[in-house]
Amino acid sequence: MITVFGSINMDLIATTARLPKPGETVEGNGFSTAAGGKGANQALAATRAGAGVRMAGAVGSDSFAKDALALMRAAGTDLSAVKTADLPTGTAHILVGGDGENMIVVVAGANGTMTDADARATVAALSPTDTLVLQLEIPTGAVETALTEARARKIRSIINIAPLTEHAAALGRMAAIVVANETEFERLAGRDRLSSEERELAMRTLVEETGQTVIVTLGADGVIALHEGAFYRAKGLVIEPVDTVGAGDTFCGYLAAGLDAGLAFEEALSRAAIAGSLACLKPGAQPAIPLASEVDAAL
Repeated sequence: MITVFGSINMDLIATTARLPKPGETVEGNGFSTAAGGKGANQALAATRAGAGVRMAGAVGSDSFAKDALALMRAAGTDLSAVKTADLPTGTAHILVGGDGENMIVVVAGANGTMTDADARATVAALSPTDTLVLQLEIPTGAVETALTEARARKIRSIINIAPLTEHAAALGRMAAIVVANETEFERLAGRDRLSSEERELAMRTLVEETGQTVIVTLGADGVIALHEGAFYRAKGLVIEPVDTVGAGDTFCGYLAAGLDAGLAFEEALSRAAIAGSLACLKPGAQPAIPLASEVDAAL
C-alpha cells in the first residue's frame, strides 16, 4: 500500500508558441484546466500503475475542489484522508511553449494547512510494509515530521525534492529514497554545473553519508540511480514531447508502485522511466499519466 502525503491542485494551463521573457507579453493560443498538484499527480500515477493508494492532503471549500479530486476518485484512489480547508484549493498557473517546455507558478491555498498533526496521523495509519511518498508543495514542517515518523517506524519513504525550496537539501537527506532532477540534485550535493563523472561521484558521496538510494532524472537522457552500492541506468522513449508537465510526478508514482509491488529495483526504475516519457505525449499533468497497459505496450 502506498500513501502519498502532499499537494492537491487545479492546474490552469495556457499554451503559447514560445514562452515569454521577463517583462514580456506573448499571445496565447489555448487554455484549459486539469487536476494537478505534485502529490495528487503522484497518487494518480501510482494508482494507474496498479497499486493501492491513499491520498492525504487538503482541498478548499470552493468549486475547484471537486474537479481537483475527480480523476483520483475515478481511478480508485482512497481519498478518505483528504480534508477540506476554509481556503481556496491550491492552483498551479502553467505556461506551455510550442517546444513542450513550461513555466509554473504554484499558489498553495489549502495545501498550506497541512500540519505536523496531519503528518503524524498519516504515518500512524501505515503498516511497516507500506510506502510513504512526499514532495515539497506542502509546509516544510509537515514534511519533516512525516519523514521523521516514517524513519522511526522503519517505513520506506520516497521524497521528490520538488519544487526546489530552501529546505529541499535537508529534507532530501531524510528519506530512504530521494528523487531529483539534475538541478535539484546539485542543490542536494551542494555543487553546481556537475559533469556526468562529477555527478556520479557526488551521488556516491551522498550515499556514503546517508545510506539512502539516490535517483537523478536526466530528461531525454533517462535516469541514473545509485542503489545498494550499484549504479543503475534506464532510458525513456525517444519522443517529440507535447507537454512535459507531470512527467516527473508520473516517474515517481510508477517507481513507488513498482517497488511496492516487489519488482526488482532495475525493473521498477525502467517502468518509471517509460511511464515518464509517455506522460509527455499528451497535454496536462493528470490527463497525460499513462495506464499500466500503455507502459506494458511501450516496454
